[in-house]
Amino acid sequence: MRVVGIQVSPERAGRAGFSVEFVGDGGEVVTVMCPQDSAGSLSRLNAVAKAKEMLKTALDADEALQAAGAPTGSLRGPLLNARQAHDRDAMEEQLDEGLEDTFPASDPVSIATSTIAKGHSRR
Repeated sequence: MRVVGIQVSPERAGRAGFSVEFVGDGGEVVTVMCPQDSAGSLSRLNAVAKAKEMLKTALDADEALQAAGAPTGSLRGPLLNARQAHDRDAMEEQLDEGLEDTFPASDPVSIATSTIAKGHSRR
């Protein structure tokens, strides 16, 4: 894959980090999620370097596993979503992100219902 474009997108306005997409000449896209560090030093300017570093670390680890005889892609078992992993913090974060993405909504979320009384008519 020959990289022909790089797109950097903030996650939650950069507070959660950045996603970096490497676009290949054949339409391939590799996305690396770079979480924000505790010091908040990750920015749009240094996110690409961080993504490259993360990719290199992942590829080196995969090569080491293959050299040891492990099958390709055996770094981890199947990926679970937050609900399957019973990760309440991740579910809360995903809910917050969803609410932020839909704000301001034309109709606010409500669990209450309203009724209109019938039988009273104005003549």
